[in-house]
Amino acid sequence: MENTLVCTHFMLLLFLHSFMKIECSFSGSDKITRLPGQPKVGFQQYSGYVVIDKSNKQEKALFYYFVEAEKDPASKPLALWFNGGPGCSSVGIGAFSENGPFKTNGNVLIKNNCSWNSEANMLYFETPAGVGFSYSTNSSETKVNDVLTARDNLVFLKRWFIKFPQYKKRDLFLMGESYAGHYIPHLAQLMIQSNNKQKVFNLKGIALGNPALEFGTDLNSRAEFFWSHGVISDSTYNIVTSVCNFSRYMSEFYRNSVSSSCSGVMGEVYKETSKFVDIYDVTLDVCISSVLAQKKVISPQVSTNKIDVCLEDETANYLNRKDVQKALNARLVGVQKWEVASKNLHYDLLDAEKSTITLVGSLVKEGIPVLIYSGDQDSVIPLTGSRTLVHGLAKQLGLNTTVPYRVWFQGRQVGGWTQVYGNILSYATVRGAAHEVPFSQPERSLLLFKSFLKNRPLPEKFS
Repeated sequence: MENTLVCTHFMLLLFLHSFMKIECSFSGSDKITRLPGQPKVGFQQYSGYVVIDKSNKQEKALFYYFVEAEKDPASKPLALWFNGGPGCSSVGIGAFSENGPFKTNGNVLIKNNCSWNSEANMLYFETPAGVGFSYSTNSSETKVNDVLTARDNLVFLKRWFIKFPQYKKRDLFLMGESYAGHYIPHLAQLMIQSNNKQKVFNLKGIALGNPALEFGTDLNSRAEFFWSHGVISDSTYNIVTSVCNFSRYMSEFYRNSVSSSCSGVMGEVYKETSKFVDIYDVTLDVCISSVLAQKKVISPQVSTNKIDVCLEDETANYLNRKDVQKALNARLVGVQKWEVASKNLHYDLLDAEKSTITLVGSLVKEGIPVLIYSGDQDSVIPLTGSRTLVHGLAKQLGLNTTVPYRVWFQGRQVGGWTQVYGNILSYATVRGAAHEVPFSQPERSLLLFKSFLKNRPLPEKFS
């Protein structure tokens, strides 16, 4: 299958040289004139579909939203952003709730002053098919998994470059959070393999925020995090660590075989944590209307620093408007409404148990800089697990510490802590940040992004 895709891409490139005018009009048809309620801006926006599979049996297409850099886009790198889940929308969460140019505010959009397109051209796409506006017309399709998703994402990117050939040779960065800890390493590996046949991707680095990397380490660090933050009692901490830990419970849950002992333990955890505490940020507030409606709170709902605690709900309302969908060149296929987290995606959740930290190590060996960062208030994938994994990987690869563990500053305040190994593998925390770091700490995350793009250590003195 992979050889077929490479050959297809090669043929499309030949057509590109012959029919440049057609390709220019192709990307031009995806150009956004103006989004409803949008403030005036000077950069260009595009959105639409890239068909990655079309046959008599099905059509599979991924939806993307692309915003050029605010200033001098021709000189800026290209950054792809992935949300996780699996099944969460990079457009709805990443672009409109985290680091994109706008955020919803009732019926209108407001400018995000910490948008990452101040530093790079930003590409968001909804993956796998079945997430957000992305679709597959084959309802009987088998379960999606990490390998299939990576292949689809590779095809998407190759064909997206045909729409936008001017970005093909740009420095390329892959960035994302949560289950992107699976999406990105698998995709990066395929990109390197593809480059061995024909240079297509100018991959310069990957950054993973609160990433799922190693099932047991990631999940079992939750107990200590809950206990150390006063969320669970001493007795509950003891039974979690001795009777049923989080990795065992999730493993049983994935197999629909939760034991009575694990059910009892997690019942105590749920009772003590309370549904009014957001596990994606245990110290901050939730959107009460969502909780009372028994809606699963996907994103951290933060009430401080003038961040809208119900932003996710407002974004969903906005993206479900017909005029917005028309402006975005989007449509609903096989679903009644756009959702932040897909209910129709049949992902093989057993893939979550497969470690990707070794894949990250192979990327480092290939000379690809890697940054792993943690919002330090996230209990879903706590910083302690991620920090342990990075340190262990550095030791395994024989990388010496080049920046010792220290604070870093944003403005005149501590932005977090950082450590660098071999000038190629970095770890950082973002102080006061949730699972979705750019959402809860926009200024600090923007500085983190700038430093990563320039391959510089985070500031060690306040400015």
